[in-house]
Amino acid sequence: MKKILAIALGILFLAACNSDPKGYTLNGTINGEPENGIKVFLKTTDTLNQLVEVDTAIVENGKFIFTGNQIEPKLHYIFMESNRGNIPVVLENGTIEMEFQKDSLNYAKLKGTEQNELFMDFLDESRKLSERAMSMQNDMRDAAQKMDTATVSSLREEFMEFQEEAKNFNVNYAKENPNALISVLIIGNLMASKALPLDEVKALFEALTPEMKATEPGKKIKEQLDTMKSTEIGSTAPDFSAPTPTGDLLALSQVTDKSKLTLVDFWAAWCRPCRAENPNIVSVYEKYKDKGFNIIGVSLDTRAEDWTGAIEADGLAWNHISNLQRFQDPIARLYNINAIPAAFLLDENGVIVAKDLRGPALEQKVAELLN
Repeated sequence: MKKILAIALGILFLAACNSDPKGYTLNGTINGEPENGIKVFLKTTDTLNQLVEVDTAIVENGKFIFTGNQIEPKLHYIFMESNRGNIPVVLENGTIEMEFQKDSLNYAKLKGTEQNELFMDFLDESRKLSERAMSMQNDMRDAAQKMDTATVSSLREEFMEFQEEAKNFNVNYAKENPNALISVLIIGNLMASKALPLDEVKALFEALTPEMKATEPGKKIKEQLDTMKSTEIGSTAPDFSAPTPTGDLLALSQVTDKSKLTLVDFWAAWCRPCRAENPNIVSVYEKYKDKGFNIIGVSLDTRAEDWTGAIEADGLAWNHISNLQRFQDPIARLYNINAIPAAFLLDENGVIVAKDLRGPALEQKVAELLN
């Protein structure tokens, strides 16, 4: 009898180990008498942050359903045929209930799983902030049309204070909800926008639960933090190489070996702030090139003719390289570049001594180090 019981328990154990996860069920309810046969699309983003379709459902009697299995919680979006906008939803295994008006996707209600309950808490407050922002922007536009400069100035100051309040809301949410996927996404946005010092971003990330650190966006943040550490002031700049306009490979180390001071300048022909800054860089280069100052421009263009045309038009008479891959450029990824212009000033040993200097600040630093 004991042997039979042991065998039975063993079979149950194996069945439990080999069974598929329960998976997810997303039940949608659309109010407002939508037509039968309308398509609803479930989409998410790929590695290039482009929307890709995951599944399609048909509306019947105001209902639709998506089922499947999700390895880890991930932000998805619901789109409805012939309707503007979308509904963000955290797709995770379990039963998710979604309800919305057919003409108002922005105020959908989500419940049923932990991540979507947390997401709704965040959305409820962030929508209030969005409404306040829209109201202030409308007031500023009305005041500008009336040429009321005093009111415009006052509203701008108020809006700057509001932006700080909105940032603090995001930071506090991430602190208070280390188990929420939305916290991971918030931390990623704060890091990308440089809204917080790096040490504060690190502290927020380290406070996340192991499950959230192990998500796809969590791993990406960890990778970026490690990369940023390698490009902090005082670190040796990572070496790289890429084609010049003539097709020859040029490495950073080849430039720094011949220079007392090297500027690694990330730019592009399509980047207006970059082009506006170029005359200043030209001026500093002409003034200090004979004293050991050199530049290597890393272009994030995608078309060779745009890149070389801008070099000629702006008179950029220094070293240039590009993989013509925009922000997917491996050098941009190596240096965690998600916005340009961006620049790193290196000493004769290739050590980063300053970052993102523009205007008079660049010449002041170059003069200080070379003189």
